[in-house]
Amino acid sequence: MLPMLDERQTRIYLASEAQSIGWGGQTKIASLSGKSRFLIARGEKELLDTSIQAASRDIRRKGGGRKKETDRQAGLAAKIKQIIDSHTVGYPERLLLWTSKSVRHIQDSLKQSGYKISHETIRRILSSEGYSLQTNRKVKEGGDHVVDRDAQFEYISHTAKSFIGVNQPVISVDCKKKELIGSYKNSGREWQAVKNPVAVNVYDFVDKTNGKASPYGVYDIANNKGFISVGISKDTSEFAVATIRRWWNEEGKDLYKYAENLYITADGGGSNGSRNRLWKMQLQAFANETGLNICVSHFPPGTSKWNKIEHRLFSYISMNWRGKPLESLLVILGLIGATTTKTGLRVKAVLDEKQYETGIK
Repeated sequence: MLPMLDERQTRIYLASEAQSIGWGGQTKIASLSGKSRFLIARGEKELLDTSIQAASRDIRRKGGGRKKETDRQAGLAAKIKQIIDSHTVGYPERLLLWTSKSVRHIQDSLKQSGYKISHETIRRILSSEGYSLQTNRKVKEGGDHVVDRDAQFEYISHTAKSFIGVNQPVISVDCKKKELIGSYKNSGREWQAVKNPVAVNVYDFVDKTNGKASPYGVYDIANNKGFISVGISKDTSEFAVATIRRWWNEEGKDLYKYAENLYITADGGGSNGSRNRLWKMQLQAFANETGLNICVSHFPPGTSKWNKIEHRLFSYISMNWRGKPLESLLVILGLIGATTTKTGLRVKAVLDEKQYETGIK
C-alpha cells in the first residue's frame, strides 16, 4: 500500500498498524516497512491528538520543507527582474542587452553577482512573478498618425453594408504571397509516421522550369465564397482585373442577376494600388464590358490586414496546405479548392496560363 500513499497517509497508516500490535509494534513495523520509528511515533501523535487532526489536512505541517530561494537569498527576485529588463534605469551593467534572455544566461549573470541558483529555479521564479515566454506582436502600423483613420474604416464599412443591403456585390481582392512550385518546405506541421517527415529541397532556389505561382483572390463577402486565379506570370493590374472579370463571368453574374453596381475593397498598393493607372484603366474597360458602376475603396497604408480577404480566405488556405510541399500547379489548385470552414466558406480555384507583360505605360 505504501507506494499509493502520500507522506501523511503513510505515517498514520504505519502508526495504526503499530498500535494494533501493541508493545513492540513500532519496532516491528519500522523493520517491515523500512521507515524510521520517529516517523511512526509522529503518526501515533497525529492519531491521538484531535487538535492536529482538525487543524489541517496538509501533508506537511506549516513551515515544513526547504525554504524558498527567494527567502534564503535576499533580493533575488528583484535582481532577476533587474537583469531581464534591459531598460532598467540606474542599472549600469545591463548584462543581457546583447544576449538572449534565457534562464541560463540569467543564471550566469546572477553567479557574477554572488547568487547561487539553478536555471530551473529561475524559471519558477519568473513564472511566479508574472513572466512568460513571449513572441513579438505586430501592433505598430508605422507612419504618421492619421486623425481620421477610424472615419475611413467607418466609411468602408457603411458603404459595404449599404451595397449588401440592396443585394449588390461587394468583393475584397488581393494577391496572396507568391509560392515556389516544387519540392520546397512549406511552413506548418502535419501528422506523419514517426521519424518519417516529407523530404524536401535543402535550399529554396527558384526552379526555372516550374517557376512561381501567383494566387490572386476575390472574396465575396455576402456569400462567404472565394475565387482564386493561380497565375504563372507576374502579378500585374491586368492579371488582377482579369481575375475579377473571370469571377464575374463564372460566378458573380449568376449570384447577382440584377446587379447594377460593384463595390471593391483593396489594399492601397501592389497591382490594385490606389495610384496604379493600369489598374484604373483595366477596371474602366471591365465596366464598359459589363455595364456595371464600379466603386473602389482602398485601405489606408499599413492596414492591409484588415482587408476581409486576408483573414477570411487567405488565412484558411495557408492552414489547409500547411506542411505540404506545393509540388505542382495541380497540387496548388487542389489544396486551394479543398479549403472549407465550418462557417460555410467555399473556394473555387482556376488556372490562368496567360503571360502578362510588365512595364506597360
